[in-house]
Amino acid sequence: MTDQITLTMPRERAFFGVARLVLGGLAIRLDVTVENLGDLELALDGLLDRRDGAEQITVALGVEGNELRARIGPFHGDALRAELEGDRDERLSLRRLLDAVVDRYEVTDGDGGAWVDMGKRLQRQA
Repeated sequence: MTDQITLTMPRERAFFGVARLVLGGLAIRLDVTVENLGDLELALDGLLDRRDGAEQITVALGVEGNELRARIGPFHGDALRAELEGDRDERLSLRRLLDAVVDRYEVTDGDGGAWVDMGKRLQRQA
């Protein structure tokens, strides 16, 4: 991502609304559909709710072409990788959630642990 908004905050539920506010503000500025915004909020919430990471969590958001990109982390990589890269099953999991609401995601290693990079093609309001 070239131009991006980066938010680093304590990994406490009380701060998660700030990340949602930033995401919502960016979505409004980009004039994306309510459905796209809802999908992105679900993906963000699913990742923020994970408790396997450092004391702080970083959310980086940016747009490249017609895709909103997000990078979220750091997490402890083993459990996250197992959940996102393992076999599909019928239980409600982070993998099923991300499969349903974003176009792509991957786990990468970086600053202090594992990060989830994801992208969603944006549909603009008519």
